Amino acid sequence: MKKILILSANPKNTNNLRLEEEVREIKETHQLSPHRNEFEIITESAVEVDDLTRFLSHHQPTIVHFSGHGTDTDGLAFEDKSGYQQLVSTQALAKLFDLFQQQIECVVLNACYSETQAIAIHQHIDCVVGMNKAIGDKAAIKFSIGFYTGLYSNRNYQDSFDMGCAAIDLQGIPEHATPEIKIRRSRFQTQQPINPVKSDNNNDLNNHNQGTQNRSVSIGGNASGSAIQTGDDDTANINYQQVNLPAPETVDIQAEFNALREIIEKLETSDRRKIDNAFEDAQEEINKPQPDKNEIGEALNRALKYAKKAEGFPSAIAKLQPHLINITAWLGENNSKF
Repeated sequence: MKKILILSANPKNTNNLRLEEEVREIKETHQLSPHRNEFEIITESAVEVDDLTRFLSHHQPTIVHFSGHGTDTDGLAFEDKSGYQQLVSTQALAKLFDLFQQQIECVVLNACYSETQAIAIHQHIDCVVGMNKAIGDKAAIKFSIGFYTGLYSNRNYQDSFDMGCAAIDLQGIPEHATPEIKIRRSRFQTQQPINPVKSDNNNDLNNHNQGTQNRSVSIGGNASGSAIQTGDDDTANINYQQVNLPAPETVDIQAEFNALREIIEKLETSDRRKIDNAFEDAQEEINKPQPDKNEIGEALNRALKYAKKAEGFPSAIAKLQPHLINITAWLGENNSKF
């Protein structure tokens, strides 16, 4: 279950915002969703500066949503003990979210001029939404309705963000370009062509792989290990021993993926959440009728990158080797980095 922590603050000496209406709309959207049991909504209003660490620690949210006032470079507006405005700097917010990066997947800053804070927080959190200028109450509320409609439908963060912007645009509100999203994960990046071709200096098309079966992988037995790299000739290298890759159509990708995940899940690592997120990204794509092999490769590459830091990874290389070979074969030339 994903926990959504909604924090709101409207200090006495700031313009009155329709924050309660926004929270109500988010909750109503949740109740209408057939997947509502997969999400828990926690709301905290009149949030004081001292509350931030307490709420993040106590509730352990997956998603943090802030509704209130932003001031661009000066930070976000919370409340002091008397209910008046107390600004929290961009740097302080970034440091705070750094402490919770293993726990939080997404931060939504539904506040004016909050893109500055979004950029800073994005150093530590994979997905952050901010506003590149002032945003009115109506647009902010419509964005939340669209965003959470997507999220509660089990769409990814990029799709949910797009639905939020579309919800503003459908109302004829010109602020549909105000929200900005900062995303790190590969599944949110622009899809690359499935069969890329090279061009020479004269811009003549060249695909020297066509019709070739140069599918070799080099798996090393060194203690450090390294991610497989597939290149233009479908060649992968870790280190020494050359082996031939099987034909892609003979590989059961789900079985190989399950085996790879089972081995890596046994490793003791502080990056467990990041590894699990990467595997979930890959599984989500594998489940599609026409999976994007490039996205799967990128997700698995990310999982391996974190797994390599685990103390027991060197001893797992031998077990990983046959599954990495088969997965590399299945990915083929569609994937340039795994």
